[in-house]
Amino acid sequence: MSGVNEIRSTFLDYFARHGHQVVDSSPLVPRNDPTLMFTNAGMVQFKNVFTGIEKRPYSRAATSQKCVRAGGKHNDLDNVGYTARHHTLFEMLGNFSFGDYFKEDAIAFAWNLITREFELPVDRLCVTVYHEDDEAFALWRKIAGLPEEKIIRIATSDNFWQMGDTGPCGPCSEIFYDHGSHIPGGPPGSPDADGDRFIEIWNLVFMQFEQLPGGERVALPRPSIDTGMGLERISAVLQGVHDNYDIDLMRALTGAVADLTNVDADGPRKASHRVIADHLRASTFLVADGVLPSNEGRGYVLRRIMRRAMRHAQLLGAKDPLMYRLVPVLVREMGRAYPEIVRAESLVTETLRLEETRFRKTLERGLSILETESEGLGAGSKFSGDTAFKLYDTYGFPLDLTEDALRARGVEVDRVAFDAAMERQRADARASWAGSGEAATDTVWFGLREDVGATEFLGYGTESAEGAVTALVANGARVDEILPGGRGLVVLNQTPFYGESGGQLGDTGRMSGEDGLSVRVIDTQKKLGDVFVHEVEVEKGRLAIGTAVVLEVDHARRGAIRANHSATHLLHEALRRVLGDHVAQKGSMVAPDRLRFDFSHPKPVEDAELRAVEDLANRMVLRNEPVETRLMGVDDAIESGARALFGEKYGDEVRVVSMGTDPGNGAPYSVELCGGTHVARTGDIGLVTVLAESAVAAGVRRLEAMTGDAARHHLNTASRSLDAAAAALRVPVGEVETRVAQLVEERRRLEKELSDAKRQLALGGGAGSNAGPEILVVNDVNYLPIAVSGIDAKDLKPIADEAKKRIGSGVVAVANTAADGKGAIVVGVTEDLTGRYDAVALVRRGAEALGGKGGGGRPDMAQAGGPDGARAADALVAIQQALAS
Repeated sequence: MSGVNEIRSTFLDYFARHGHQVVDSSPLVPRNDPTLMFTNAGMVQFKNVFTGIEKRPYSRAATSQKCVRAGGKHNDLDNVGYTARHHTLFEMLGNFSFGDYFKEDAIAFAWNLITREFELPVDRLCVTVYHEDDEAFALWRKIAGLPEEKIIRIATSDNFWQMGDTGPCGPCSEIFYDHGSHIPGGPPGSPDADGDRFIEIWNLVFMQFEQLPGGERVALPRPSIDTGMGLERISAVLQGVHDNYDIDLMRALTGAVADLTNVDADGPRKASHRVIADHLRASTFLVADGVLPSNEGRGYVLRRIMRRAMRHAQLLGAKDPLMYRLVPVLVREMGRAYPEIVRAESLVTETLRLEETRFRKTLERGLSILETESEGLGAGSKFSGDTAFKLYDTYGFPLDLTEDALRARGVEVDRVAFDAAMERQRADARASWAGSGEAATDTVWFGLREDVGATEFLGYGTESAEGAVTALVANGARVDEILPGGRGLVVLNQTPFYGESGGQLGDTGRMSGEDGLSVRVIDTQKKLGDVFVHEVEVEKGRLAIGTAVVLEVDHARRGAIRANHSATHLLHEALRRVLGDHVAQKGSMVAPDRLRFDFSHPKPVEDAELRAVEDLANRMVLRNEPVETRLMGVDDAIESGARALFGEKYGDEVRVVSMGTDPGNGAPYSVELCGGTHVARTGDIGLVTVLAESAVAAGVRRLEAMTGDAARHHLNTASRSLDAAAAALRVPVGEVETRVAQLVEERRRLEKELSDAKRQLALGGGAGSNAGPEILVVNDVNYLPIAVSGIDAKDLKPIADEAKKRIGSGVVAVANTAADGKGAIVVGVTEDLTGRYDAVALVRRGAEALGGKGGGGRPDMAQAGGPDGARAADALVAIQQALAS
C-alpha cells in the first residue's frame, strides 16, 4: 500500500468499518462560512454541526477534503515549490465525532490505523499533548504504550484549538513521524523543533469546552472530535520519502512537465516543476468548483496561482502554453476520487490555455517595464519598491524574479517600500473583503427546520393546493400570528409555490382561508435547501400558526417562467454544439418576461454563431417533443450524461430533465440536473428570440432572450418599425438594410462636401462668414482675422492652415460661433514668427473674450473655447490688440 489513491481509500474504508459515514468533499467555495475565501480544513463543512445549529443523520463522519490555502489568513503561495511540504491545494483526511466518541476512541482509532493498517514503526512515532491535558497523556500511555519521554507536553496555543474568540475549543494532540537522524531537527518542544526531521502527520482536536465572552470557559455537554491528516504528508511517510513532491502523484505531474519541456525534474530548475505541478492541481479544482480567473476576490487568487505557474513554465523554456496540456495527466491521477474534475476537464483545459496565452503577452510587457525602470541604475543603486510591487501584483512577477534580474548589475530592490506597498494592498483587501461562500443563513432557520421539518413541494404537478401554517417569522424572529396590514414570512407543511433557486425566480400568488382570510404572496425563497419561505402581506383576517390555507400560484406568471427556464436548457445545449464542449453554465436568471443565461466562453459570440444557436433552439421548439423528468441517484444521473452545474451541491437523488431528440443519433437533445419547473412539451415554449450577447467577466459571456408571447410582441414591434422604415424609404422591406447603408454613405459624402465648402467660404468670404477675410498689418506683422459660424470645431485648424499658406508670413485667427451658441477660436503663427509670437498665449487672449479660460496646442497652432460665441468678433480684436502691444 503506497499509492496516494490507495492510501486515501484505506483511510476512508477503515473509518467506514468503524461506523463512520464517508462524506464527499465539500466544494472549495464554502457554503456555510462567510468568513472564509476558500475551504481550508476538513471541518469547515461541519462547522454548524459542531456549534449545534445543524443536525446530520449521522454522528460519526470521515472525509478526504480538498483544501486551498492561497489567499486571506491562510496563504502558503509564495512558499510553494521551495519547501518540502507547502501546497496551495492539498487533501485533508479527517474523522469526526459529533457528540459520540471522545478522546479514548479518537486516540485508539488513530493509533491502530497508523501502526496496524499503515504499519508505521512505533519507534519512529512520538506525540504531543496540551500541557494541562493529563487525560490525553494517560490515554496515550494506556493505548499506545508510549514511554513518557515520547508524550511531549506543549504549553503553547499550538496544542490548543479555538474556532474563534468564542465558541467551541479544546486541547490538541499531534502525532509526529521521525524521518531519521540524517535530517536536521529535533522533536517537538525542543530548541531544534523547527527542523525537518520530526514531521507532524496527524492532529487530533478534542472539542471539550466552550469559550464564553469575558474569558470564562465551560465544559461542552457533548464533546466532539475533529482530526486532520495531510494526505500528501502521510503518503510521503508511507512511500519512504521525506519530500511531499516525491510521492507518486506529484512525481507523475512533475514527470509530465519534464517530458513536455525536456528539462530534468530534479535538476537546477526543480522548483519550477514543483510550482507547476502544485498550481495545476489548485487551478483545476478551483475551476471545477466554479471559480474563474478575474481581477477580484477568488478569481484574483486563482489568476495569481495560474500566472505563477505560467511564469515558471517560461523559465523552463516552454515556447507555447504548457499548463493546459497537463490536465489529462491530473485527471488520470485524481479523477476517480474527484469526478468533478472529469466533468470539468474541457472547461479547465480551455481556461488554462486562454489564460496562459494572455499572460505571455502580459509577461512581455512586464519585462519591458523592468528594463525601462531600471535603466541607468548602477551597482549599489536601489530599484523602486513600488515598481517591484507593481510587477509582482499586476504582472505576476514574484519579488525573487525581479531581484534575480537585477542582481547581476549589483542593483537591489527597495524592500522597505515593497513591503509597505504589499501591506497597503493587504489592508485594502481586508477592508473590501466582505466574506465568502453563500450568504450565511440566519440561525433562526436552523432551529425552525429542526422544529417543523422540511416543506413538501407539490409544484411540479399542481399550481393549487391546501397547506397548514407551521411557522411565522417577522422582523427576524418567530411569531405566533400576523395581523391585517402586516408583512412577514410563512412556512407551510406543503406548498405548490416554487422557492427561488437555480436562477428561477420564486412564485407569487395568493393564500386564502376561513373568516375571509386573504393573503398576498409577494415572493417565495428556499432556506437550507428544503424549507420554503413565503413572503406575504396579510390583507384581511388573521394568519396564525396552524391556520389551514388554500394556495394559488399566479398561473400566467408561472407559465412564462416555465417557458423561459426550458429555453435556457435548449440554449445551453445549442451553445455547446455551436461553440464547443468548453461551454458550461455559469449562472442564469429565469423571470416571467425574459431569461438571462451566463456561460463560459473566451470571446464574443459572432453574429453567425448567435443565429445558429437561436435556430438550433427553435428547431427543438418546433419539434414539440415531450419534456421528461426522472428522479435518479446523482452518480447515476451524471454517469448517464446529465449535465451538472459545477460547484452546485446536489442531494442523493436529483431530478434529471431531458428535452428534444438529437436527429443524428436519436438520443435526448438536452439532459441536465435541474430542480426547476418546466413546460410539458418543447412546443409550449412557443418561440425563442435572442435579444443580446455581452461580456459579464473574464471568460464569461451572457445571453438575454425572450420566449412565447413576450418574444412574439418583441418581434411584432420590430417588424412594424421595419415596415415603417421601408415605407419612409420607399423600398421593399428586403432592401431596407441596403438603402440605409446607401443613405449613411451619402450623408457622409454630403457632410464632407459641406465641410469643404464652408472652409472655402470662410477663406473667400460670402455665406458662412460674417465678413470677407481681410489681411491687416499690425506691428509690421500680417494678421488675418476670420469670423465664421456653424463650422465644426475639427474644421477650424484646417482653415487656419490654409490661411497661413495664403499670407505667407504672419498670424491668423479663426473664431467660430457654434449652433449651440458657444464659441471656439484657433490661432496659427507661421514658422518664421514663432520666436516672436506664441500661438498658445495669443489663443488664451481670444478665449477670455469668449468667456473661457486657458487653451492649448503648439507655438505655431493652438485652440481654445468659451461659452459666449456671440463675442467671436471681440475675440479676434483681442488677438489684434495682443499683437499690437
